[in-house]
Amino acid sequence: MIATIKMGFAVILTVLFVMAGSAFAEQFSAKALKTADEMKNLAGQKVEMPATMAGVKNITTEELKKWMDEGKAVVILDNRKDKEYEAEHIPGAKWVGTDELLKTGPKVAEAAGVKKDDTIVNYCNGIKCWKSPAASALLLDAGYKNVYWLRDGIPGWIKKGYDTAAGKEAGSWKK
Repeated sequence: MIATIKMGFAVILTVLFVMAGSAFAEQFSAKALKTADEMKNLAGQKVEMPATMAGVKNITTEELKKWMDEGKAVVILDNRKDKEYEAEHIPGAKWVGTDELLKTGPKVAEAAGVKKDDTIVNYCNGIKCWKSPAASALLLDAGYKNVYWLRDGIPGWIKKGYDTAAGKEAGSWKK
């Protein structure tokens, strides 16, 4: 009797784990997850991220600043850790951390008010940081259509002498 109960419990746990895994797998394709993993591996080797990525448009620091000055409708996403975002970020940026994106899927972006047809610019800690290229690939895979990558990240923004902000801004998603 106890053996039967244990076996039933094991079967139920197995089914739950399979269902949870398949739910996560449906949020992003294997190709997008592989791209994110490749970016993370490059960062671990302390090498630069690729100059371009399939399907993702690059934007320079100057172009982004011009868009902002012109009032272009753009959603800027800081893909770093939340504490880094709170310490310093590009003005108007929302926090959509790559680690959270990988854990929760696109709902972290949805909770921040990001829509599939928005013009999105992702950034992180510069050319050796994996988070914004990975987030760009994941969001593109999730159906976001107009995804840009600010490869130079916040270091490039600061180097140009542009203003930064600190703290939590409206639209930043937290658990």
